[in-house]
Amino acid sequence: MMTSKDRIATRFGAARGYDQAARIQRIAATELARRIATRHAGAPPARILEVGCGTGFLTRELRRLFPTAHITATDIAPAMLDRVARHMPDDARLVLRRMDAEAPDVKGPFDLICSSMAMQWFPDRTRTLRALANLLAPGGLMAMSTLCAGSFRQWREAYAQAGVTCPTPDYPGADQLQAEWPACGAGQWQDAEIVDTPVSPLAFVQELRAIGATHVEHPPATGAQLRRVLAAAETDGPFAISYHVGYGLFRRATWPGVFVTGTDTDVGKTVTSAALVRAWNASYWKPLQSGTDDAPSDSTGVQHLAGLEPARIHPPAATFGASLSPEDAASVAHTRIDPATIALPRHAATNRPLVVEGAGGVFVPIAENYLMIDLMVRLALPVVLVARSQLGTINHTLLSLAALRARGLHVAGVILNGAPEPHGRSAIERHGQVRILAEFPPITPMGPEAVAQLAARLPTWDQMTRDKS
Repeated sequence: MMTSKDRIATRFGAARGYDQAARIQRIAATELARRIATRHAGAPPARILEVGCGTGFLTRELRRLFPTAHITATDIAPAMLDRVARHMPDDARLVLRRMDAEAPDVKGPFDLICSSMAMQWFPDRTRTLRALANLLAPGGLMAMSTLCAGSFRQWREAYAQAGVTCPTPDYPGADQLQAEWPACGAGQWQDAEIVDTPVSPLAFVQELRAIGATHVEHPPATGAQLRRVLAAAETDGPFAISYHVGYGLFRRATWPGVFVTGTDTDVGKTVTSAALVRAWNASYWKPLQSGTDDAPSDSTGVQHLAGLEPARIHPPAATFGASLSPEDAASVAHTRIDPATIALPRHAATNRPLVVEGAGGVFVPIAENYLMIDLMVRLALPVVLVARSQLGTINHTLLSLAALRARGLHVAGVILNGAPEPHGRSAIERHGQVRILAEFPPITPMGPEAVAQLAARLPTWDQMTRDKS
């Protein structure tokens, strides 16, 4: 008995007119390739995995962009792979493989994993993206395009006018796609509308059949019903069909770990970082340190509070004496911070997580046109947000969560510092759609024993990674 996937593979494999009719697929592949090239400027990928390659629109663009890369192009339909082979003969660095994206059977790691206009056929996108992300090299890029909500709007309206149930699948919105990214990195979706103008509604139906895109969620219209739909779709002017194409780019973090930020300054990030380091047996890194004229550095504080050996404390990329934002502290010291020089420290091959502590809050300036959130996006680590538990925390916390998510960052959870306030906690959980990792009550004096008590309130690293998988 044929499964749904078998039927999809058969339809696409039998689509002899695919290259001629797949105008939107060609446009989407070209645009996705452009976005990939922008992200890989100066650092071309060595190993590429393409999922759902079809007849090779994106494959050929990848080869043009990265002539020395090893490309593994996969598709569920063997006939499609045969056509890629005919388009790209004698390519020694190209491997063609039949593969179901939901059960990838290739060996990573890959520097780039990409797919153009195949993701809408994945029955379980979240699981598929997670499986693919596991094949990415640390720091690797995943780039996808797929149909989004709003696609075929005019066609759906014609069905509604004709009083017929539209069999076209419902596609996800950008917010839904955003929530489905794996937690091991940071990613963002952007929606772009492409308007196609087939010569007529009937030609549109014929072109869908020509490319094999005839899988539907509801029983297809009967002949009489389809004639009513075609009549309703006729217009005085040109017939137009809107495609909303989502382009998603996801970067896997180089290290396992988290980035600790706060709703504002002096909110308890350093104590929280020490507790996380203690709970997870982690390493610690403060990329930018200021205020050393007035107090010991945060690195020194965490080393003492968590009882760390020096090897687990990585030195800052820059240290300044003034108690100001990194940008202003650098200016007082008559220098400037070059964000390009801030990179995760080199590390041995280990599963020990890294706790990275930011300076101040999400929008603290680092350099001209460069904020703390820009560094967070580049590092691609899941974020732990530290907030006060007192009055006012709801607004500050929800604004910070919205800012983080707008940039495609995964929020691992919130830690509330101060006396428990159940109404504030509940509001943050409900409206922020976020997990409260722990509530840290006031403890005096603050020292290694107090940090050990706080660490006992936190989920273990295994629980964090299991929850994120």
